[in-house]
Amino acid sequence: MILKSRARFRVVACGRRFGKTETGKILLLERALLGETCWWLAPTYAMASQVWRDIKTLLKPAPTLAISETERRIDLRGGGVIAIRSTHQADLLRGAGLDFAVLDEAAFMEPGVWPQVVRPMLADRRGGALFLSTPYGRNWFWELFRLGLDPEEPEWQAFHFTTADNPLIATAELDAVRRVTSERVFREEYLAHFIADAGQVFRGIEAAASAPANPQPKPGAVYIGGVDWGRENDYTCIVIIEAGSGQMVALDRFNQVGWSLQRGRLRALCQRWRPAVIWAEANSIGAVNIEALQGDGLPVRSFVTTGQSKARLIEGLALALERHEIALLPDPVLLGELASYTLERLPGGGYRYGAPPGTHDDTVIAAALAWHGVRQGFTRMDFA
Repeated sequence: MILKSRARFRVVACGRRFGKTETGKILLLERALLGETCWWLAPTYAMASQVWRDIKTLLKPAPTLAISETERRIDLRGGGVIAIRSTHQADLLRGAGLDFAVLDEAAFMEPGVWPQVVRPMLADRRGGALFLSTPYGRNWFWELFRLGLDPEEPEWQAFHFTTADNPLIATAELDAVRRVTSERVFREEYLAHFIADAGQVFRGIEAAASAPANPQPKPGAVYIGGVDWGRENDYTCIVIIEAGSGQMVALDRFNQVGWSLQRGRLRALCQRWRPAVIWAEANSIGAVNIEALQGDGLPVRSFVTTGQSKARLIEGLALALERHEIALLPDPVLLGELASYTLERLPGGGYRYGAPPGTHDDTVIAAALAWHGVRQGFTRMDFA
């Protein structure tokens, strides 16, 4: 459908691993071999590196005139030109005339790249463009997609494909992904939906705030803890969850307290709830505190936070809220931090999670660590 379309401007919203890059390479090569000047545009050079290598390999049998690694440009004997460009500094692209441009991961480019830089470069040659991307909220890429759906815009055509439309990806594989992926991420990443609340991570917060405000320890119940350490202006937060019911039973948050007193407050909660395991962030000062607590016999385990491990941690809590597996204490700080917690989609395909600038996320991380413990299972460890 995309390859056969005669529309001047084609907008393709698709799920991950659909095959959009292969489609773009085919069209780029077709146009260049006809003698046209064609650019492949990506948010960063790193994102286009594989495309550059693939195109050089595909053109080995063709009569090339010159290949410039410095400029990432290939001149063909028939007059065609292929160049790989980054839109990171879009103003540096101005001036050239183009017959065809592929904008890969277009949704992650700055809004001005298309109307202010690329579109004028196509004007004198009546050049065309192919926009390829997974959605990123309802930004300028969404506006172009809507333009492609408008029958009154004959130069534009929009296409929508999910990851499942790739016949090489098994249904069982997607089912496995969905079981461990939050609904919001799955809808955007794999179903290619344009989601209005692009930055919101947690859903169903108010409905989940159903745990009793003053619970009492229950004989035979298993409790799991999570600890996020704070320094200076940050807060240390401790969360306890009953594993069987998913009910949050304790939340303690404080700052401006020495490490010894902080550990004392954690010991007091442990004496009351006797958690089977406590997951604590090990980064920075956390390692020292964990070692001291383990020396006291508390069942503390280290969680090393990286970009990948944090993403799994947060997505696990988001999934629990969506599936009504966890009941939160109606604590206004916790509910506020969950509501304002955001994600930023990175051009390479990953996510960056965090609180808005100037705010805190200590209750979110502590709750996510405790829920991580519930999901991981445990070996009961007795302590004095």
